[in-house]
Amino acid sequence: MSRKTTTIAAIATVAIATTLFPSGNDAAALAQAASNQTALPDMVEAAELVPQAITFVSEPVVQALPEQAPAPVLTEAGSLPELVGMVDTAAPMDEQLRCLAGAVYFEARGEPLSGQLAVAQVIINRSEDRRFPGSYCGVVAQPGQFSFMRGSRMPAVRESSPAWTRAVAIARIAHQGLWESEAGNAVFFHARYVSPGWSRTKTRLAQIDTHIFYR
Repeated sequence: MSRKTTTIAAIATVAIATTLFPSGNDAAALAQAASNQTALPDMVEAAELVPQAITFVSEPVVQALPEQAPAPVLTEAGSLPELVGMVDTAAPMDEQLRCLAGAVYFEARGEPLSGQLAVAQVIINRSEDRRFPGSYCGVVAQPGQFSFMRGSRMPAVRESSPAWTRAVAIARIAHQGLWESEAGNAVFFHARYVSPGWSRTKTRLAQIDTHIFYR
């Protein structure tokens, strides 16, 4: 029913009430009722025109990441050669790690991997011993300690060679403590074909191929 139709009906109701019920009070009551009926559609229309409040529920949208192959766990290697093959030798190296790899390369590249690891372990042990310089480069450059050094400079390395790749892998393994060396806590070593006087005052720990290691 439209608002105009509702108004006409209300007027008619009032007229009938006045005719049938001459009493003023009764007529007024009916007129009030008709007036209420007239107001009702307005209230309904008003209620329909007022929009309801909208509640937004914010939910985080989480997109599943694609599954990636797990990185190899280096400490689960079954042997030192297997571990060497798992090391990322192409990763950038800082100066200290390069000094360690260079010492392994020049001092022990002809040794088995265990012998190369032992040489690297001695350099690390020395860097942690107060009797020696406190860095890998300092240990390697200490005068009179490594015959391949040219003063305080290391000769050029042929970095495209397999020997350098192995030396880098051994240096990373030793630096990160990924494999226990037979040299243990040794801080001295020499080739087995020489017999330096100081060796008689040291504790012999191991012999690996052509090198003997002492504490």
